[in-house]
Amino acid sequence: MSVVFVPEKLRGKAEVNQETLRRLLEENDQLIRCIVEYQNKGRAAECVQHQHTLHRNLIYLATIADASPEAAKAVPE
Repeated sequence: MSVVFVPEKLRGKAEVNQETLRRLLEENDQLIRCIVEYQNKGRAAECVQHQHTLHRNLIYLATIADASPEAAKAVPE
């Protein structure tokens, strides 16, 4: 199960730290490998399922990056 799937009552309360981000990036790596494997085997249903999870993870990472004060500093004015 993805580390992004946090129960509704805990959303907004989960601490985002380096370990969480590392685990999420590792999970994304594994998802991409599975997607490629399923594509090569012609198993579209499984491929789509993993693509949805990967998409959710990427949106989560983008949301964190957008909310990060460091991200705001990196954008030139």
